[in-house]
Amino acid sequence: MIPNYNGKKFIEACLSALLLDAPKAEILVVDNGSTDGSRELAEQRFPQIRLIALGQNYGFPRAVNEGIKASSRPYVILLNNDTEVLPGFTDALADALEADPSAFSAQAKLISLYNPEKIDDAGNFYCALGWAFARGKNRSAAYYEKPGAIFAACAGAAAYRKEFFGRLGCFDEGHFAYLEDVDVGWRARVAGYRNLYVPAAKVLHAGSGTSGSRYNEFKVSLSSRNNIYLIWKNMPSLQILLNLPLLLAGFGIKFLFFLKKGMGGIYIKGLREGFQMCRKGRKVEFRWKNLPSYARIQLELWINIGKRFG
Repeated sequence: MIPNYNGKKFIEACLSALLLDAPKAEILVVDNGSTDGSRELAEQRFPQIRLIALGQNYGFPRAVNEGIKASSRPYVILLNNDTEVLPGFTDALADALEADPSAFSAQAKLISLYNPEKIDDAGNFYCALGWAFARGKNRSAAYYEKPGAIFAACAGAAAYRKEFFGRLGCFDEGHFAYLEDVDVGWRARVAGYRNLYVPAAKVLHAGSGTSGSRYNEFKVSLSSRNNIYLIWKNMPSLQILLNLPLLLAGFGIKFLFFLKKGMGGIYIKGLREGFQMCRKGRKVEFRWKNLPSYARIQLELWINIGKRFG
């Protein structure tokens, strides 16, 4: 399933590669009110796909949720419109979920489309500094060939077990864009499920195909807002207090980083909006039976600080 918003530059190559890899797959394109002709291109060039046309841009999570509801298969593969899958991608992700009944998601190895010698994302991780990061970014594509567990799957190229959404809830539409995949993966971890990294599934990824660049006002504002909400939503109050010194340090470092880029005010504005978002959002209910999961997650949050700088 491919969410699309003004992706005319990429959508034809994305669908062509996917149909070559999985010609019998149920392929859905959920269009978020595109105005660049990408919806019409997909509909006319690929009559075998199923198109769901939304009236406006509701954001990535809403588009994804519409596709999940419309899907009839037990596994749902999400794919950004600026990707091109390599042969074996679909089967590798499906096989990984089939082999592990406790797995909620399975992420592919994302490789830079414009520099195929470099990794784009080898698993989403989160650390106690309050930083989400793509493991392996800009490292040699020869690395990270070992499958294993990750903190959360990057929804740009990942398969999800559909029945688990009924237990966990779908993607949080309040995010609009950014960190919604970390959020749903975190909720899965709290419930005791696993998120997997499957390097046998490979995909080329342009990156920022919709937002336009790695750092821009739109992305900085939403990412900082959603990060506050992510922490409040998924950490019990005592866990927030435990991590507070590191979180304050992490947010302080980020502020200085964006201040140097001339976006310090935008970052602070996003943080303020994040606190406002917490008043309207719904916190993950703490259950004592999930205490071992919280303990494992907390240990990872500390360990992942080292991975971020490793």
